[in-house]
Amino acid sequence: MFNIARLELARARRRYTAKSLAERADVAPVTFSRVVNGQQIPDDLTIEKLVKALRYPRDFFFRDDVDPIDPSAASFRSFKAMTARERDAALAAGSLAYEMADWVKDRFNLPTADILDLSHERNPSAAARTLRQHWAIGERPIANMTKLLETKGVRVFSLAENTRNVDAFSCWRNDEPYVFLNTFKTPEHSRFDAAHELAHLVLHRHGGPRQGRLAEMEAQAFASSFLMPRDDVLATVPFVTSLDHIVKAKKRWGVSAAALAYRLHKMGIVTDWQYRTFCIQINRKFGKTEPNGLPPERSTVWQKVLTDLWRDGVTRNHIAADLNLPDDEIENLLFGLTGEVNPPERTQGRPNLRPI
Repeated sequence: MFNIARLELARARRRYTAKSLAERADVAPVTFSRVVNGQQIPDDLTIEKLVKALRYPRDFFFRDDVDPIDPSAASFRSFKAMTARERDAALAAGSLAYEMADWVKDRFNLPTADILDLSHERNPSAAARTLRQHWAIGERPIANMTKLLETKGVRVFSLAENTRNVDAFSCWRNDEPYVFLNTFKTPEHSRFDAAHELAHLVLHRHGGPRQGRLAEMEAQAFASSFLMPRDDVLATVPFVTSLDHIVKAKKRWGVSAAALAYRLHKMGIVTDWQYRTFCIQINRKFGKTEPNGLPPERSTVWQKVLTDLWRDGVTRNHIAADLNLPDDEIENLLFGLTGEVNPPERTQGRPNLRPI
């Protein structure tokens, strides 16, 4: 049967309204409405028109229901800035990531989750210290935030949303934590986003009253403390004389100049007047760019999985065909890694897959 849920998911991914999709597909709006509401089974011609307009493989629409992400269960960092279409497109990408994760789990052993439930902790900075102690990373800077999350069993996917309104989001699926990072951001911004979403996984797993603005403030404090431990900051930057001082120091923790200025202000190392001055200078001098920028972080888990698949001749096209997805959706979810290695040529049959 033609799956309406998948039709709506594909529409969300393309950011089409019902009206615009009907127009693109040259389907009468009343017909499209009846199809979506389950009042009419689409004929072959209507299906072909919708498939062509959405640019998804036909078989995608005949698979079982997708596993949806409840908007209330996903922690979005920039919720107020997002439009409904941007939110729905990001959530739809998350549902596709679930299918990708299931496909990989059938073939590989992935790290299990080691995420503490610190929802009882009222102090986000204390929670950050507790998690660092649990993971035995002490006070040292974190070289690769994405790699750290992945080694602790977090499924990290990328979002190629081409918008600054969607920073990142996170959610739990059964007992598996997921984090989605927008690759449109600077590497420093994405590292902070990753720590911010880790905070939601640790502090807000069970929802409840600690949501909205309060939850965002707690996640901000947690991320700042987690990336820039107090004792390490005090030992490295006991005082600040200029913005250049901050720009040089920020590289140690892999954060933006704005994030370090914020941390120094909260710790009382810079005054209110200094902080306001630095914020003005950062905005005027750098805008949306980052001085002494870092290279983008890439997923080590997906790199390892894809390398092993390529060794057996499994390409992006094989994965896309198995999941009935457009190639670009696989590329968008896996940090653009699928096009970096050319697989060995094979002349017969489908390859055998080896687990990690």
